[in-house]
Amino acid sequence: MSTPGADIETLLSRALQPIDPPDGLSHRLEDTLAELTELAVVELESWELSAMRDPRNWVRPVIAVVVTATAGTALVLLRVRQTQRRRNQLARGPADLAARTARAVAGEARRVVRR
Repeated sequence: MSTPGADIETLLSRALQPIDPPDGLSHRLEDTLAELTELAVVELESWELSAMRDPRNWVRPVIAVVVTATAGTALVLLRVRQTQRRRNQLARGPADLAARTARAVAGEARRVVRR
């Protein structure tokens, strides 16, 4: 006869096992974030400074800035995370890994801004 604690541990270990995400999830997420970033940038480019004198006109540009910053940051982090394993293998220590990761973040940020 098993103890009640062992049964709970077994149930918890089964319930908390990691699962792999669907195959195309990362690609779809990256495409969606890139599209959101591009749409928000287009929205910002369409606004004229003369229309900004009235505070009622500030809502859409502010939302576009927030969407651009959020989606752009998420896109950079997603792309950097995808290459993390390779940087871990090439790094010669924690400081080297931090430097490689910082360079990867800066490079991806430049790629997102250029779009």
